[in-house]
Amino acid sequence: MTQSIQPLRAGVVGAGVFGGYHAGKYAGDDRTEFIGVFDPVRDRARAIARQYGAIAFTSLNAMIEEADIITVASPALFHHDAAHRALAAGRHVLVEKPICATVEEGRELLDLAQRYGRVLQVGHQERFVFAAMGLFGDIPRADTLSARRMGTPSPRNLDVSVTLDLMIHDIDLVLALAGSAPSKVEAEMRAERGGLADHIVTRLTFPGGLVAELESSRVAPERDRVMTIGFEGGAVLDVDFIRKRFENGAGLALDPDFADAPMAKDSLGASVQNFVSRVLDPAHVSPAADARAGVLALETALAIDAAAGSLSRM
Repeated sequence: MTQSIQPLRAGVVGAGVFGGYHAGKYAGDDRTEFIGVFDPVRDRARAIARQYGAIAFTSLNAMIEEADIITVASPALFHHDAAHRALAAGRHVLVEKPICATVEEGRELLDLAQRYGRVLQVGHQERFVFAAMGLFGDIPRADTLSARRMGTPSPRNLDVSVTLDLMIHDIDLVLALAGSAPSKVEAEMRAERGGLADHIVTRLTFPGGLVAELESSRVAPERDRVMTIGFEGGAVLDVDFIRKRFENGAGLALDPDFADAPMAKDSLGASVQNFVSRVLDPAHVSPAADARAGVLALETALAIDAAAGSLSRM
């Protein structure tokens, strides 16, 4: 930092696992000063605040008043309230996925950010892994895609469907490749709990011809996160997100050493860095996933749940 530029004061809403990650990224970036965290569960907020020498705020509004930028890493049901308050106060916001619980809430935040000229970015950090591979570069058009994102049982995020919890990562990647919303959504729920899908499969058909088949579970016996993409001309790419490697038999112009790239090693950190860079230099830095992308991913996820007969949230 130069002496003439003050670091951005950063606050975090939510003192869970992801809130702690965001706090650490702000504390380690010399362009930002991590000022504190707000969470109704006071003990968790105090633990993060102690770790980084910050404040455990007792009021969300008090933290927003002191901050320049805000990360919203609370449960999805509370994203809208926290992000709305921050944007209305003139703060820039990075909200973890999904952007909100409903499309209407997401569109309201998008309108608010545009009205006040604030950055509103969504934490779809798997895009940085795609970028590190070169999948947003000069490659053939994707014709087919299949993805499997399986997780083992966990107490986290049980207030939303597995579609909003896990599958939304692959939904966002497919949308980024397709460049449009799907024209047809088919889905089947294979396991549920209280009406919320724990295991779901879907087939998405896009106007440009891409057909994507996605499967996600949070009750699988082991973790598995893989994707196969078929390209125009016959090239096929197999990606393993857990091991961060791919098989590129057709010789597409991709980086075989992408796993060594900082954005692939720490995609959440890359997401936070991109957000900060966007706030500091909006004219020259493009957001990895802006609010429009977040709303489209949410809209698609909710359509998948509806097609499968699943609730999306408690």
